[in-house]
Amino acid sequence: MVNKLSAADLLSLEQYARERAAFRARVLQHKSERQLAVGPNATWCFEDRLTVQYQVQEMLRAERIFEADGIAEELAAYNPLIPDGGNWKVTLLLEFEPAERPQALAQLKGIEDRCWVQVAGHERVFAIADEDLERENEQKTSAVHFLRFELTAAMIASLRAEAMLGLGIDHEHYHHEVQVAPAVRRSLTTDLR
Repeated sequence: MVNKLSAADLLSLEQYARERAAFRARVLQHKSERQLAVGPNATWCFEDRLTVQYQVQEMLRAERIFEADGIAEELAAYNPLIPDGGNWKVTLLLEFEPAERPQALAQLKGIEDRCWVQVAGHERVFAIADEDLERENEQKTSAVHFLRFELTAAMIASLRAEAMLGLGIDHEHYHHEVQVAPAVRRSLTTDLR
């Protein structure tokens, strides 16, 4: 839990209002090295302590939450998105035009379980999806999923030695994979112990 956020890590609403523009610019730059398009309709956002802090600060600001209980609730909701040192935590966004969204999400049921990462020389690791709550129903999948990828010590060692990293989605109706650019791979490797 050492990497998790506490109330002491957060800015007060007043301080955040003063520093928001600079903090937001810093986070957007940071996210640019942690976000990948996987095909035309899926974006993977690799979360970390900074991205989660930004989400919490934005929620506190939007909801005008300043009492300890409310802050604790937000931290409890968002802290599980911070990697634990042996994994990556990813927000999967499925993005379609409004007119095509219902049919596309109906076709993509189960997509969250077909997302994978692969360190060169190792087996694919498939996502553990939506541990907080079910995001799919009889008709369709959700446009947002939360994924966890557990990596072995050997995979982490290979990444530290700059092994190639690929990731993708292997679903009947959506099959795309990408090779991760070195700068993004290095950023993601900082999540690992």
